[in-house]
Amino acid sequence: MFIGHFGVGLAAKKVDQKPSLGTLFFASQFIDLLWPIFLLLGIEQVVIDPGNTAFTPLDFVYYPFTHSLVGVLFWGIVVGGVYYLIKKNSKTALLLGGLVVSHWVLDFLTHAPDLPIAPGLDLKVGLGLWNSLIFTLLFETAIFAVGIFLYLKITHAKNKKGEYGFWGLIIFLILIYIMNVFGSTPPNEEAIAWAGNLQWLFVLWAYWVDKNRDANQK
Repeated sequence: MFIGHFGVGLAAKKVDQKPSLGTLFFASQFIDLLWPIFLLLGIEQVVIDPGNTAFTPLDFVYYPFTHSLVGVLFWGIVVGGVYYLIKKNSKTALLLGGLVVSHWVLDFLTHAPDLPIAPGLDLKVGLGLWNSLIFTLLFETAIFAVGIFLYLKITHAKNKKGEYGFWGLIIFLILIYIMNVFGSTPPNEEAIAWAGNLQWLFVLWAYWVDKNRDANQK
């Protein structure tokens, strides 16, 4: 799951217009923003295994701190709690916490049974949509398309930056997605971690885009 998580972030603007799109992206992708850092630190582990599923050659061997159900619930509380302490806005804090948890829900639908329930437990879950490339593409693209539709319905560009910047972000996300799905297998696990850290650029890009767009209604 990649653009699907961003699609959820886009759609969340319809629920609450106060947070920037960058903040919504940050929350919806928070788990995958942490994961590459944990890989580089040797805390979690992934192995390149071509054919592991039809969608990805990655075998997520060990990632209980970022991707277990208990871990995600913890991070959801952290993200929502920190936002509430800073902004004193319970509605947005709950939304951001929910976006963090939504990441695990979507991963549960798509991943092979590799998602831990909690650190230290052997039980792993996942419905395995990734075993079908076509259905994965349809499912994730649909979420992304709905997210774009809802974001455009609730916002409008204040200037050309808001218009072209938004569509540039969308096109770039699609291109990265296509490269991830149909591109060559990563050379090593470290390259996966460094590439994953580039997702912070999407968050920053989204902040810039949202500054150049206004809500259609308050």
